[in-house]
Amino acid sequence: MSLQDADGPHVEVDPDAGRLTLAYDAARHTAPQAEALAAALADVVDGTCACLVRVGRAGGRSCGSCADRFAARMRAEPGVTGARASFHGGVLRVDYREGQTTPETLATTVRQLGVATREPEPDGATWKREAAFVAVALVGLVGGLVAEWRGWGLASGLLYAVSYGFGGWYGARAGLDAVRHRTVDIDLLMILAALGALAIGAPFEGAMLLFLFSLSNTLQHVAIGRSRRAIGALMELRPEAAVVERGGAWVGVPVGEVRVGDVFRVGPGDRVPLDGTVERGRSAVDQASITGESVPVTKGVGDEVFGGTTVGGGALDVRVTKPADESAIARMIAMVEDAQSQKAETQRLIDRFEQPYALGVIAMTALAIAVPILGWAEPFRPAFYRAMTLMVAASPCALVISTPAAVLSAIAAAARSGVLFKGGVTVEEAARVRAVAFDKTGTLTAGETRLTDVVALGGLDDDALVALAAAVQARSEHHLARATVREAETRGLAVAQAEGFEAVAGRGVQAAVGGRTVRIGNPGHSQGRDVTGWDRALAEVERLRAQARTAVIVTETTASGERAIGVMAFADVLRPSARDVVAELHALGVEHVAMLTGDTRSVAEAVGAQAGVDAVYADLLPEQKVELIRRLEAEWGGVAMVGDGVNDAPALAAATLGVAMGGAGTDVALETADVVLMADDLGKIPYLLRLSRRTRRTLVVNIAVSLGAIAVMVVAILGAGLALPLAVVGHEGSTVLVSLNGLRLLGARDR
Repeated sequence: MSLQDADGPHVEVDPDAGRLTLAYDAARHTAPQAEALAAALADVVDGTCACLVRVGRAGGRSCGSCADRFAARMRAEPGVTGARASFHGGVLRVDYREGQTTPETLATTVRQLGVATREPEPDGATWKREAAFVAVALVGLVGGLVAEWRGWGLASGLLYAVSYGFGGWYGARAGLDAVRHRTVDIDLLMILAALGALAIGAPFEGAMLLFLFSLSNTLQHVAIGRSRRAIGALMELRPEAAVVERGGAWVGVPVGEVRVGDVFRVGPGDRVPLDGTVERGRSAVDQASITGESVPVTKGVGDEVFGGTTVGGGALDVRVTKPADESAIARMIAMVEDAQSQKAETQRLIDRFEQPYALGVIAMTALAIAVPILGWAEPFRPAFYRAMTLMVAASPCALVISTPAAVLSAIAAAARSGVLFKGGVTVEEAARVRAVAFDKTGTLTAGETRLTDVVALGGLDDDALVALAAAVQARSEHHLARATVREAETRGLAVAQAEGFEAVAGRGVQAAVGGRTVRIGNPGHSQGRDVTGWDRALAEVERLRAQARTAVIVTETTASGERAIGVMAFADVLRPSARDVVAELHALGVEHVAMLTGDTRSVAEAVGAQAGVDAVYADLLPEQKVELIRRLEAEWGGVAMVGDGVNDAPALAAATLGVAMGGAGTDVALETADVVLMADDLGKIPYLLRLSRRTRRTLVVNIAVSLGAIAVMVVAILGAGLALPLAVVGHEGSTVLVSLNGLRLLGARDR
């Protein structure tokens, strides 16, 4: 893999050999500086592999403590360097050393530890099974109540037993699973409370508790399942087969068997199966599923297309550039699934708090039984009933589910808009951002040198000057020469053949075109020669340089002598949306927007003025960008660094939030940053900040509702004797409420 940033060194990465090679300009970088940059980039290719295993639920209410304990046991396995699990997200990520273990071995280990591995179930299969149990529990509950009212004792007991069995089935299994993992969870508390109610002759209250608890659990799974399915829907974007050219015929082949270099064909309305470049054909392609772009992009010969996108009205023949498991859609799926395994900081705190809190609830329940009986001789039944009611009211169901319901929904919504968060922590970190630092080349600017000004001096018009310059520069690999040739192609100009091409390093090029010698270069290229119109050409050069352009002089030599016939200027132009994005960031409350670049100060200040940033920092080496990021964090707090993911890697890693541009086409962007913008769209940055802030507000509301409901019910139980059925309704109602509130984030689209 070869990486090149216009402002910095050239990087070669050989993942198979575990080798990174960095070539640098000794005039701009010292050896220690280059070594520091290479060390930072080497973190991306450290020889460690990662795999994702889809796992079933374990423990109660997708127990966070169970997931942490399970991940710790996986980290103890041979060859495993790291592991994290989320039973809410249904994903286990394992980092391992190749040669010491394999994904197949790891999956076997997962099952041996008592956690099921799974493939995605048919839509709604899990909650439909649970809903059937809930329905039977309701029938038993209502039937038992009617039978009790009619005095049918045996029938009442049998119907309540049915309600207990079906209402408590999943809770009992989850509670026992939690005990097996040496934890205490909410399901176990609810089962104990229901059995306690039965023990004091209140079977209706116990059956009602289990029914509402199982109903709440099912609704919670529906909410979390919607977030999972919103992410899992990405998998449906990847076709299972491709129509490939083999032996002069077009045949259907599974995408896993398509090789790099094969050519496949897609027709109007078809989904592109793999990444590649267009060989033949032209069509608009809808890339919304990958990049979040709302407008289809026209693709022609030589253009890149991504697997999972949809072809419009034309047909395309595409040469494969990446195997199926390395395509943009495959990497996107893997990254979003990995994000599900990374918990938000709030969720981590709640998970750490869950176990001592659950044990505290059990201790409080025991005291609520013992103190009234021993202290003031209260009868056992009312003391025990009140204690069971307190156990239900104080259980942290709503608190435990408040964070994952919101964070998983936010990750899914962002992925649909082409913004990939690397985990719940990242979603929360983005809400802290108060300053944004942009790289210049390829971020605020388009990253491609363009011919911006053509000044004809010697009787030629602009088109004739561009055509003549393109003829001379057609054989040059210099980025200014390529920009001239591209401009000639854009204008549809006929370009003549040049002869005797010569390049003078640091000066320019020359060649013979139509019997005359044409020179193109900086003023030093014609130094020492008598050139007609030279002073006028130099004046144009100085004018254009003042506008942060790179200017060259075009001269021609004929029998009558040499004369200046034009001046051309080049620049890496500002992205059209850059100024609006900077203004929108200010409107969102971002207090400081800066531009960081290794380019010269004159060029940087010109671009910064066009973009409307608050500060420009130029002539920066990679390690100086890192130092500057740290200074900005000390001054402003949370800082987002936006770059292209190559030589900006150290600064991206140092920032509070690293944002990489163009993840659909850049491998390194997916490895270095906290957030990846699948398209080169700066407009996604205000969106991700708005989404993260909305997520944080949702978390605050959910936690307030959860704790508030517990406090109100505990006070009502102790002060007004709140009945167990009302405590059950309040407890389960708050759980459903925070789940649905978190689910609202699924609708957070980029507007």
